Amino acid sequence: MKKTVLMITVVGVSAMCFAFMPDKKPWNAPAAAASTPNAVKTNAESVAAGKTLFAKYCQSCHGKTGLGDGTKASELKTEPGDFSKATFQAQSDGSIFYKISEGRDDMPSFKKKISDPNDIWNVVNFVRTLKK
Repeated sequence: MKKTVLMITVVGVSAMCFAFMPDKKPWNAPAAAASTPNAVKTNAESVAAGKTLFAKYCQSCHGKTGLGDGTKASELKTEPGDFSKATFQAQSDGSIFYKISEGRDDMPSFKKKISDPNDIWNVVNFVRTLKK
């Protein structure tokens, strides 16, 4: 009887631990979006425009340097990520554009707030500068 109670307790505690683990589901852009080339040439003007938009729309969650340490980051259910990591930087420009445009979970869609697609490409060009 003691073994049965112990087993039920272990299974129950394990289930609770898994229930409260953060959701780490991958976020992959559709192939067509991922293969979309950047429509805006990376230059100082584009990066400066992207930095301004990033400060206005993204910095509160993603932090000033994209480390995921913004003032609102602790309020999120999902981790905002670290844009300086190689795994982030390895994404295609089209994937980053898609994620900014469409959003998911805590990450809102910005296609209405940043309605000019070239401005979203400017943000993509800026986040490319946040490498370690």
